[in-house]
Amino acid sequence: MSLTLLVGIGVIISIIFHFIGVYAGAKKIVWIVIILTWAAVISVATSEVKPKAYSDIKEMQGKYKDTDRLIKEAMPKVSLYELIKIKNSYLKHENKK
Repeated sequence: MSLTLLVGIGVIISIIFHFIGVYAGAKKIVWIVIILTWAAVISVATSEVKPKAYSDIKEMQGKYKDTDRLIKEAMPKVSLYELIKIKNSYLKHENKK
C-alpha cells in the first residue's frame, strides 16, 4: 500500500466524520478527535523501530536488490512505515520462489 493511498483513505474518513459531526451537531468535538487521531497516527508511523527490528533487517539484507535499496534508503534510523515497506518488498520476492 502506498503512502498516497493511505493518506487519501485518511482524508476520506476525516470528511465522513466531519459530516457525521455536522449531522450530530458536534463539529468542534469531531474535529478535535480527527486532529488528535491524525497526530497519533503520524507519530506512530514516523517513530523509530525497536532494536529487534534491526536484526530482522540484517537477515533480509543481501538477498534482493529492491529490498536492499529500501534498506539503504531507510538507514540509519528506520521508521515503522519504512520497516513495513521493507518487509513487504522482502515477502513479495520470497513468495515468488
